Amino acid sequence: MTTVDYGVLSASKPFRRLTKKLPKHSGRNSQGRITMRHQGGGNKKLYRIIDFRQNKLDVPGRVLTMEYDPYRTAFIALVIFPDGEKRYILASKNMKPGDNLVAAENTPLKEGNRMKLKNIPVGYLVYNIELSKGKGGQLARSAGSYAEILARDSGYTQLKLSSGEIRKVSSENFASLGQVSNSDHNLVVIGKAGRSRWMGIRPTVRGSAMNPRDHPYGGGEGRALRGTRKPKTKWGKVTGGRKTRNKKKWSNIMIIKRRK
Repeated sequence: MTTVDYGVLSASKPFRRLTKKLPKHSGRNSQGRITMRHQGGGNKKLYRIIDFRQNKLDVPGRVLTMEYDPYRTAFIALVIFPDGEKRYILASKNMKPGDNLVAAENTPLKEGNRMKLKNIPVGYLVYNIELSKGKGGQLARSAGSYAEILARDSGYTQLKLSSGEIRKVSSENFASLGQVSNSDHNLVVIGKAGRSRWMGIRPTVRGSAMNPRDHPYGGGEGRALRGTRKPKTKWGKVTGGRKTRNKKKWSNIMIIKRRK
């Protein structure tokens, strides 16, 4: 079992005004039927309201605390502004309490600052990137993720995402400088079944261990072969080898190169 280093976090409780309790659904829809398997139980969680827009422009803020967020893989930072307002934002890799940040159309090239893509030099790493102007960051928000600015052309900025995909985003959109915090998250080894249960993950049964009526892989004497040419889901649908993206999806024109 391994965990990430939580020594960078502040020993403080979450700011209560920016938290709320979300109801648990255990993977069930409004009819009470399970539509997402293997979910349920787990420890109690409070949702932190994150400011992905960071639309308080030209107003410097100071990082008060670095905190854990049970609803996301990245760490978050509580920022206080001169008028006393506090907001949670996604923390960057080297962010620490006492750092000063600012969001503006053009800012100093300092990690954690937020500015328009057209003003960020080629080669810089960015995160929490807007796809639609004013909507707030949607790209590169999970632990350790980032995008690299490759080029600019006719009002668009070309970004290379961590998946290898290269896509165009309007240069008028905002992005934060740097890389998302908690980059060691992908090295975590859960270690035991009980820890998965604390995280709200219920057991997963292999298809080959089921009966034929329950799964396409079920049945047979002993350890039987799969018995089907293509991998299938529990409901007989082809998976893991068929393209599912809509060929007419509007954002296809923005993708220059597909992921690896």
